[in-house]
Amino acid sequence: QVQLVESGGGLVQAGGSLRLSCAASGSVFGINVMAWYRQAPGKQRELVAAAPSGGVTNYADSVKGRFTISRDNAKNTVYLQMNSLNGEDTAVYYCNAKGLEALWRRPFDSWGQGTQVTVSS
Repeated sequence: QVQLVESGGGLVQAGGSLRLSCAASGSVFGINVMAWYRQAPGKQRELVAAAPSGGVTNYADSVKGRFTISRDNAKNTVYLQMNSLNGEDTAVYYCNAKGLEALWRRPFDSWGQGTQVTVSS
């Protein structure tokens, strides 16, 4: 099994910044994609940013130019730097990783427990 542990959420004023981290542990052979999703109250979960292995990162239109996703493949960790935060960014942020487990090379699709980001005006 592959577990994801997120950190870095919290309360921030509008215009401020936060950095989220997500580390994968367990039986990991390789991770193809690491991504961040978010879910605001009463809304569906949406993709915020994704970082494919060796590919081009992509972002939701609402966060382009403000958020940056990055990976440390040696640590199986993904980060989300969030700048110029506004109230629309308030949500629970979830980390997601897809790849292959070390044992049997089975595919996995794992989610973190979520971390709350609240932006106050």
